[in-house]
Amino acid sequence: MNASAKSTHPPEITPASPPAGFTSATARVNGIQLHYVLGGNGEPVVLLHGWPQTWYEWQRLLEPLAAHYSVIVPDLRGFGASEKPATGYDTRTLAEDIHSLVQHLGLSRIRLVGHDIGLMVAYAYAAAYPTEVHKLVILDAPLPGVEPVWSLVKASRWHFGFNATPHLAEQLLAGRERYYLEYMYTTSAFNKTAFTAAEVDEFVRSYAAPGAMGASLQIYQAFDTSAAQNQRSALTKLPMPVLALGGDHSFGPKIVAMAELVATDVSGGSIPNCGHWVAEENPEYLLAQLLAFLP
Repeated sequence: MNASAKSTHPPEITPASPPAGFTSATARVNGIQLHYVLGGNGEPVVLLHGWPQTWYEWQRLLEPLAAHYSVIVPDLRGFGASEKPATGYDTRTLAEDIHSLVQHLGLSRIRLVGHDIGLMVAYAYAAAYPTEVHKLVILDAPLPGVEPVWSLVKASRWHFGFNATPHLAEQLLAGRERYYLEYMYTTSAFNKTAFTAAEVDEFVRSYAAPGAMGASLQIYQAFDTSAAQNQRSALTKLPMPVLALGGDHSFGPKIVAMAELVATDVSGGSIPNCGHWVAEENPEYLLAQLLAFLP
């Protein structure tokens, strides 16, 4: 290679460590190896991250939540330090991974919080195991197949189609992960400087790992399967209390109405001064809402 040519490989970034009082672990569940972070004491709360993020999405909230709860924060199948198999990226299978992890940890009933893709997985979990979810929190995303929001979002979010094109996006993004991720964090935010450099670095490190970007994009490629699953699940509304929140510059104005299509006991609304990235743009407000709702 010409010595003057620029390498497309990202610089080495030290992996992020869990905050004080938390440990990192792995478990063999549902046929794959899942990574998760665990800390705190009390009733269990499971936090599910979105795309393009990992467990580290929640790092600002972990210590304050751990003062009240046992907090379990997995990397979903295909993300972060979890295994990246070739199949299994519909949200029902992703939910089964998390349910198997919960069982592995000896837990029977949980409080469940999901943002973005994590919202979709959290709904699939609650629909499959309604008696095992004490309370459900869904944050700033549509549910595949739940109309009219789903079709409107698919038509307006260009990256859904791009991410869902097998192999193309992965090849175009190889070595350019930072550009794409920073673009997504900025364009979907109301507060354009919400992410710290350390947060961006950690996500870039995770998505630049071999096979990571391609694995994560398979969730988009499985949306039609997930949509069909949700349409069947929505025939029976969720019985547990549901808190639906979205950024006031994102899904906030419509997320409660969407949740009411699939659940009987819904509260929530908009997070002020916030776009899509609720845990970074207004973590104080989100934390207050979680602490008020989860008991």
